[in-house]
Amino acid sequence: MVKRKSEDAQLSARAATGKNARFAESPKVTKTSKKSQITKPTKTSTKPAVANKDTSDVEHEPVAIQIVIGSYERVLHGFAATVSGDVIESDKSEEAQKEPTYSDTFLFAAHSSAVRCLAVSAPNEAHKRVLATGSTDERINLFHVSTSPPVVSSKPQLPTLSATSVIENPRNRELGSLLHHARSVNKLQFPTRGKLFSAADDNTVAISRTRDWTVLSTIKCPIPKAVGRPSGDTAGPGEVPTGVNDFAIHPSMKVMVTVGKGERCMRLWNLVTGKKAGVLNFDKSLLQAACEGRYSSGEGRKLVWGEDGEEYVVGFERGAVVYGMDSMPKAIIRPSPPTKLHQMRIVPAGEGRSILALSTEDGRIIFYDLKTTVEGDKEDEEVPQCAAVGQLGGNQAGFTGRIKDFEVLQHKAGAPLILVTGSSDGAVRLWKCNMSEILEGAVEGEVRQVGTPIGTHETGHRITCLVAFVMDGPAEAADDEDELAQGVPEEAGSDGDDE
Repeated sequence: MVKRKSEDAQLSARAATGKNARFAESPKVTKTSKKSQITKPTKTSTKPAVANKDTSDVEHEPVAIQIVIGSYERVLHGFAATVSGDVIESDKSEEAQKEPTYSDTFLFAAHSSAVRCLAVSAPNEAHKRVLATGSTDERINLFHVSTSPPVVSSKPQLPTLSATSVIENPRNRELGSLLHHARSVNKLQFPTRGKLFSAADDNTVAISRTRDWTVLSTIKCPIPKAVGRPSGDTAGPGEVPTGVNDFAIHPSMKVMVTVGKGERCMRLWNLVTGKKAGVLNFDKSLLQAACEGRYSSGEGRKLVWGEDGEEYVVGFERGAVVYGMDSMPKAIIRPSPPTKLHQMRIVPAGEGRSILALSTEDGRIIFYDLKTTVEGDKEDEEVPQCAAVGQLGGNQAGFTGRIKDFEVLQHKAGAPLILVTGSSDGAVRLWKCNMSEILEGAVEGEVRQVGTPIGTHETGHRITCLVAFVMDGPAEAADDEDELAQGVPEEAGSDGDDE
């Protein structure tokens, strides 16, 4: 009995100590749970503030640009330049030092003689563009060019001595050739996705439909009379220099202006009826004001319409004249210092402005405000001069080679301009230029140096013409390209939509 009582006492003591231990530990458990419930909301409340601080530096998407050049060596060279979005959007000097990456897309002899002109159409539903090339061999070659950015394949690349990678796109294909011209092709243009205008030395402007590539109409310009042979004329004995140098189509698609060889006039054409609308001769005093000397040909070489269609510009060898809708001269353009002109483009300025860009022999791109005029250098001049608002390149920037052709691009609304220039020494340069810099020069009336060089790509060809566009199509996987290369049919796209 005494033993049983002692055992019961021990068991009751153990139970009491265990019960007290459980009650002693329970407050600690509740404390830790409450503490975790309190600290968790405080941690999550501080996270949004940190996230907002990190989103101040947003990485911009890279911009891919397809560049195609023609050369004297009959070569058609296409390559893609991928520019970092931070370089375009940022104004920091450190970002401007990031070189773009280049990748060759195609390189072949497209013609049997020098390539004279290039043109690219608007993209279709299949995200492809039509590339047209003109040459002195009377042919117009047509190609399909994809708008999708280049994608690096997962397969190992072949070793090469060049620093430029090679990325082939099976969607870049040849369509065929047009043979409706009898002499050298001088100008090609896609005013809409469904029409191709071509001008040649046979004094004709042909209008082709892109759906089936049939010639809808042919505008025949008259052969000029042989009244004095201009200096440097290469026509044969007894022949007259003929051909359409350039044409410009009004944004309404109803009027076209042409200038030709061997005649000191420009012709207006009614595109609704396909007939001549008028002829405007260049006055002798006007030609002298545009730096056309006594031994110059006096023929117009380049034409371009303003952004709003209220004026058009006729370019000569060393100057240009701005005409209004009434075909009366409004202003004269004379680059300073004097130099030859090679190409003219209209810069998308908006805000009711019309900015003209000219490429010169001494490696400059000069910007002019067509709406603003200043007094001429000579007192007896009746027509005022057009105001220069800025220049890009030249001796001040360390670039002296002639700029044969250039393109003005903008990858989205409100973004800085991207200028792609092609020099005769084979260098293709990319520039970034803010539109605000040009407009500030227009307000202050100063010719300032604008633009920032982004990169340079040496092609090794003597460039004659250039086209470029932003590759804004959907990115394609490398596996899809491999399937296309094996013969999988492409998506059907309406390449010949008449718009």
